[in-house]
This record gives sequence, structure tokens and C-alpha cells, in this order.
Amino acid sequence: MAAAAGGGFAGDVPIIHADNLVSNVKSVNYSRTFLSIISGVVAGIWGLTGLMGFVFYFIVMMVASLALLVKAKFSVHTYFDSWNRIILEGVIGGLMSFVLFWTFAYDIVHIF
Repeated sequence: MAAAAGGGFAGDVPIIHADNLVSNVKSVNYSRTFLSIISGVVAGIWGLTGLMGFVFYFIVMMVASLALLVKAKFSVHTYFDSWNRIILEGVIGGLMSFVLFWTFAYDIVHIF
């Protein structure tokens, strides 16, 4: 991750570098999409159905958010413009990929 906030005078609002912010948001989206696909396959192989599959997905996303916070050393405003970028960015979009690969893996392993 590249630092999105730049230097400035003490007490000033930090300057957000748009290129770094866009790069960081793309990295978060790519990692969430990748985790959604992998967790969908795992949920399908494990045979999770119904609500348990969705609970598994949101647990994986919470762990991913925590890992991103640790990677950013809990200094979110250095890399992003708000907490929502690191906590919620890509969760709903990743849900579509999760459901697709979850049902696909479940069908291959447990039905066919």
C-alpha cells in the first residue's frame, strides 16, 4: 500500500494523493474479490448451506478487514480517506463472487 496522505504543516488537514488512494482502493477490491472466490470454493467443499455459508463469508471479510488494519498499522488515514474504505469496500461486490463459486463448488463436490 502506498501512503495516500502527504505531509503538511502541523495542524493542517493532510493532503490526500488521489493516485495513491485509487491504488490502495484497487488493492483492497482485488484482495476482497480473491478472498471471496477462495472462501466460496471452501464453503462449497465443506458443504456449508443456507445461513451458515453467509456467516462464513462475513467472518472471512471481518478477518480480511482486520488484516488490512494490521497491514496499515491501524493508521487508516495515512492510506485511505475514511474507515469505510478499509472496513466495507468491496464486501457487497465480493458477495456475488462468493455465491457463484460457493454454489459451483458445492454442486461439483456434493451433487455430481
